[in-house]
Parts: sequence; C-alpha cells; structure tokens
Amino acid sequence: MPIEKIIVLGAPADQGIPLVQNLRKAGFNVTAGVRRDDALADSPFPDLNRTHADITDTSSLEKAFAGQDALAMHLPFEFDRARAASFGQNIADAASSAGLKKIVFNTSCYIADRDLNLSAHDGRRDIERALAATGIPCVFIEPVVFMNNMIRIWSKPSIVNSGVFAYPAAPDLKISWVCLDDVAAYMTAALGTDKADGMHVPVGGPEVLVGDEVAERLTEATGKTVIFRSLEPDTFAANMSELVTGSRDVEPVSVYDGMAKFYRFYNEPDVSPLIVDVDATRKLLDVEPTPMREWLKRWDWSTPV
Repeated sequence: MPIEKIIVLGAPADQGIPLVQNLRKAGFNVTAGVRRDDALADSPFPDLNRTHADITDTSSLEKAFAGQDALAMHLPFEFDRARAASFGQNIADAASSAGLKKIVFNTSCYIADRDLNLSAHDGRRDIERALAATGIPCVFIEPVVFMNNMIRIWSKPSIVNSGVFAYPAAPDLKISWVCLDDVAAYMTAALGTDKADGMHVPVGGPEVLVGDEVAERLTEATGKTVIFRSLEPDTFAANMSELVTGSRDVEPVSVYDGMAKFYRFYNEPDVSPLIVDVDATRKLLDVEPTPMREWLKRWDWSTPV
C-alpha cells in the first residue's frame, strides 16, 4: 500500500513550514501534530488538519499517530542527552504501537558515525537508534549548515547594515550550505521511494564554499560589498547569548554553550565534516539542490529584518 497520510511533528516551525508545503504539493494528506491548538494560527496553513501530540507523552503520540501511514519530523535541539533520548523512545514506542509504515527524521544538523561528547549531537544519535530499533523503515535526513542562517536576526542585520557576514567558521572551513526548501524536498522524496530506507543521508547544496566565497555571493545579491568575518565559536555563543538574554555569559550545558561546542568540532578536523557528496544523494533521492546564488535572490536584502 502506498503512503498517503503523513503526520508532521514541527509543522509550524521554520523547518516544518517548507516540509508541509512540499508534502501537500506532492499530494500527501498532511496532519500536523502540535502541542497547542493554536500552533498553526500564524503559519501559512492555519486550517491544516491538526491533532494533539506531545513528544514527552507517549500516549498522546499514540493517539496522534493512529490511522497515519508515516511520520515526518524535525525536533528541537535538546542539550540534555537523556531527555533527548527519552523523546526518541517515546516517538519510537508510539510509532510501533500505531503501525506506521515509515519514519523520516530531519536531524537538523550534521551527524557523525560516532558519539562526539556533544550532548545535542549524541542525543540525536540516540533518537536515531530508538527509531531504527522499531524495525519501521526509517530515513535519516542529515543536513549540514543551513543557508537560512544568513537571514536570521543574528546574521542578516550585520550583512545589510555593516556589510559583514560574521560566522563561527574558520576561513578555510568548507561547507555544502543547504536551504530549508531543499531539506523539505529531500524528506518528501524519501517518503515517495524505498531507495533510501534504513539509510543515513547527508544533504547539502551543490557548492562547497568557504566564508569568503559566501561573502562574494552576498555581495552580488545585496549590490554592495560584503566581507566575511570568521568568529571564534565562543565569541559567537556569547554574541547569541547577549542578543537573546542581554548577557554575554555562556552558562555550561546551555544552548549557547552547545552552539560553541558544535562549531569548535566543525572547525577542528583537517577535512571538513560539512562537505556532502551531492551526486550520491541525487542517486537516492531525485532532488536537484539549489545553488546559493539562486537562493539569495529569493530574499529582500534592502532591510535587516
């Protein structure tokens, strides 16, 4: 029986919105699993079918998954590894109970083939293991770094107002930047084929770029000179903390501490872990990733917000 009915966890969020749009365009019957009844009110699809789903409550997930064919999801970053593992186990138990035919999990970050002593990363691996243990065909879509980070409040104002693209990447760190629309397209494709079942699929864009090359593309898109400024991961974390909390103090085991650890790891190896073999991915999932120049044209660079 083909997969027709998909429940999406994370539908109202920035990674969920393009996923829902792609799934609906592909003809899937989509239901959003949400904790709040009004969670979709400010989304592009306020009238989308929805059901209550709480990743901390297995029984609510069982009810939400009942009658669905497949689950597609991304999850919030959790810097308490045990808590992340509990989310994965809850989802796995409910998926098994509901008899789902497939699970597609967008990890939202690079995933290594081993634990890295990074709680958010290792917790993602725990979630993957719990889902795989169900025996349900799973596809783990593992994007590297999002192009959409450039339009966030912690990045775009500096680009527009100061002509500076500041990012916690070493000057020689090569990255296969990928846009969220393409991640959604990969997930949708994975639901329509069994070619990637049981696989971990790194996804990235068609170009491998260092910071100066990103700045060159931003210069073209904005019509004014943009330079790349390499930030130390700890400086980046302090900047983020100050933006959100007003304090540059980075507490241990906080989201900001976790960000710094992620980017320290990315910058350390001799060979960048953020390079994706796009040709290999294309053979599994028939998606043509978006070049950065094309993606940058989609945004208004005259305003910092």
